[in-house]
Amino acid sequence: MSIVSSLSPRALAAPESGIVELVNYARGREGLLPLWVGEGDLPTPEFISRAAMDALAAGETFYTWQRGIPELRQALSDYYNRHFEIRLPVEHFYVTGSGMQAIQIAVQALTSPGDELVYLSPSWPNIAAALEIAGARSLSVELQFEGGKWAVDLGRIETAITPKTKGIFINTPSNPTGWTATKQDLGDILALARKHDLWILADEIYARYYFAGGRAPSFLDVMDEGDKIIFVNSFSKNWSMTGWRVGWIVAPPEMGQVLENLIQYSTSGVAQFMQKGAVAALDQGDDFVAANIAKAARSRDILCDALIATNRVETLKPDGAIYAFLKIDGVADSRKAALDIVDKTGVGLAPGTAFGPGGELFLRACFLRDPTQVAVAAERLCNYILKL
Repeated sequence: MSIVSSLSPRALAAPESGIVELVNYARGREGLLPLWVGEGDLPTPEFISRAAMDALAAGETFYTWQRGIPELRQALSDYYNRHFEIRLPVEHFYVTGSGMQAIQIAVQALTSPGDELVYLSPSWPNIAAALEIAGARSLSVELQFEGGKWAVDLGRIETAITPKTKGIFINTPSNPTGWTATKQDLGDILALARKHDLWILADEIYARYYFAGGRAPSFLDVMDEGDKIIFVNSFSKNWSMTGWRVGWIVAPPEMGQVLENLIQYSTSGVAQFMQKGAVAALDQGDDFVAANIAKAARSRDILCDALIATNRVETLKPDGAIYAFLKIDGVADSRKAALDIVDKTGVGLAPGTAFGPGGELFLRACFLRDPTQVAVAAERLCNYILKL
């Protein structure tokens, strides 16, 4: 028996990321325009880094609160008051080592081996993988795609529910499709969850990237006290902090000890000096986030207008998030196409095969970058597409 074959079947079954595969294939190439991963092109702003460096220099390097330092939990409470028009006491907030860990902890809290969680597809692949690694089962319900637009079919969700279903994972605005639930959509999904006594796991990481203005509709707009909803979020996208790996959970205070225990037995908490940087992000970062959103909107228009003008691409400008999800005439294998595109154009795209059922014919481009760079990427892609 080989060393690898003696490992846990769940670990062995963990899929390779189709996004990371492309990144590893072409990382570091000269002239590369990397639109494949979900991050912008700016480093973390100085006021955030300075707060973390000051805390590090002051010796804030010891074990800390498992649920997050009081200052950060209060800053999160204030942030939701400003941007979601809701006053949530600090007992609702829990700091995690990334948005991904927030999802893992939520999955651990909600499911046991053999349980099921329904999610909308195409989807960021990590939710399905997190469920499968935990011994639960992920059930995809495909969004409908017509005329470049994505929509949810509530009947499809209800059909997927079984006696083993524990909850519904909803990411809106969506990675990768840009689908953004309306307030009516969220109310309908919540009513369905109440009917079947299910949890909702709400990933609202892109809520601020909403191009109609303000923020995207949230389950916070339709829920009542006592509803079974866990929110997961991250500092990565809004404040250019992808490498920091700091996120948070919003959950009923009754879950506090359970979530603290799960944090304790995974990372034992996020480094205090990093949390001080996160406090600065929340307290001082509104202007930076607004600039990031404005840049994304400009780059979205540049990229989508150019691609649509080829008459070879089926897509519309997404309502939210930071991605264009492209269906190109003649592309039947998005993984093969992504490899070919990066070889011939130097533009890195993520293959739709990485995003589960319904994504196979698509390619994802992240447009949270300098509009000048996006214009160059759009020109290269259009030249490639017109030669197919």
